Amino acid sequence: MGNNQTWITEVILLGFQVDPELEVLLFGFFLLFYSVTLLGNGVILGLICLDSRLHTPMYFFLSNLAIVDMSYASSTVPKMLANLVTHKKAIAFGPCILQTFLYLAFAVTECTCLVVMSYDRYVAICHPLQYTVIMSWSVCTVLAATSWVFSFLWALVHTTLILRLPFCGPQKINYFFCQIMSVFKLACADTQLNELVLFVGSVFVLVGPLCLVLVSCTSILFAMLRIQSGEGHRKAFSTCSSHLCVVGLFFGCAIVMYVAPKCHHFQEQRKILSLFYSLFSPMLNPLIYSLRNAEVKGALQRFLGKRRSLGGMVGSILSV
Repeated sequence: MGNNQTWITEVILLGFQVDPELEVLLFGFFLLFYSVTLLGNGVILGLICLDSRLHTPMYFFLSNLAIVDMSYASSTVPKMLANLVTHKKAIAFGPCILQTFLYLAFAVTECTCLVVMSYDRYVAICHPLQYTVIMSWSVCTVLAATSWVFSFLWALVHTTLILRLPFCGPQKINYFFCQIMSVFKLACADTQLNELVLFVGSVFVLVGPLCLVLVSCTSILFAMLRIQSGEGHRKAFSTCSSHLCVVGLFFGCAIVMYVAPKCHHFQEQRKILSLFYSLFSPMLNPLIYSLRNAEVKGALQRFLGKRRSLGGMVGSILSV
């Protein structure tokens, strides 16, 4: 790097360039969505931990997804909310790179979690007699740990490549968080290698897993056609349709963001997609799984029933 180049110490997140009054309204909406995200995923995680009937591989992976969703949203949304309410758009360069790393890591973890959940459903429906052997707790633990470790290593590769670049401006990012492609624009050097690695990596972690999910779903569909009982059809369809809704939301937005060809006005579209991708999708996941899953709804009803019973007992004791 030349002597006339200096490292930038902070980045300006332009975010949503709207009137201050509208920023307050956006703050209220996004705070509500973020609260629902934490509450919904927290409830699912709590139910899975407290209800022994949900101590199965399927719900073990669902609890992993709930943790990823809460972490995923928390990596970007709090700073976005702070920027909206304080009107201070700056973020230090170090936290900006950390935000990029965490966002990438949790995004890839969500991809791998969805693939593992698809495999779990494939084994449960297509090989029900061997399910407990194939999906033993040791196998589930290895699959979950592998998805987390792989995702963070993948994000570390991109972060290391970013830190090799000289950053001397501009300081402004037309985004509400430090999205990796916007961070590339801060560098005063050729970023073709970074962009190539990102594109190849995106194809590997998005298109590849999506193909695996579709293959497993196709196998499940054929297996469902062979199921004789109507109850078996209903349970298999309910589980798979919920999972396909989540997969479609997440992978659809991600592929458009990182793999699809970019049009002239793609920047503003990308901001909207990123918002859906990082906030709305984690918020919708627990709603999709809970509203279409009888076992989760049953666990919630049992928990609320115990709370009412406990409340009644306490009231009786106090009245005495």
